[in-house]
Amino acid sequence: MNQTSENLAAIDENLSKRDIELDPGGYFIIYLDRDAGLICAKHFTNVIDDRGLAVDPETGKVIPAKGKVERTYSTIYTGTTAKELCVKIFEETQPCPVTLLDHAAYLGREFVLAQMALISGQDYVQD
Repeated sequence: MNQTSENLAAIDENLSKRDIELDPGGYFIIYLDRDAGLICAKHFTNVIDDRGLAVDPETGKVIPAKGKVERTYSTIYTGTTAKELCVKIFEETQPCPVTLLDHAAYLGREFVLAQMALISGQDYVQD
């Protein structure tokens, strides 16, 4: 079956709507530093409460999935390629800040998209 880019985009769009389990190890905000030629990933810690919601470990307040949240990141990781960033996070950082395999796979996909945007000059928006 020959897939078009529209079909593939629709598959990914549909999969982006699924429920996911939040990683007790925390979450990442990914962005580009074009001037430095870097993919950046800020890591934020969180605690998952008994409802399955991420809460700020300092305040106990729920961290909203949408909108602006003022929090301080625990670590910032940078790399020029997706692979370099994955090695830093998953192989060199102990203990690893990612505790779920689906979260690791998601980050790998996002880092590749960020790298492609860095190379092409297109905008990068984290899924």
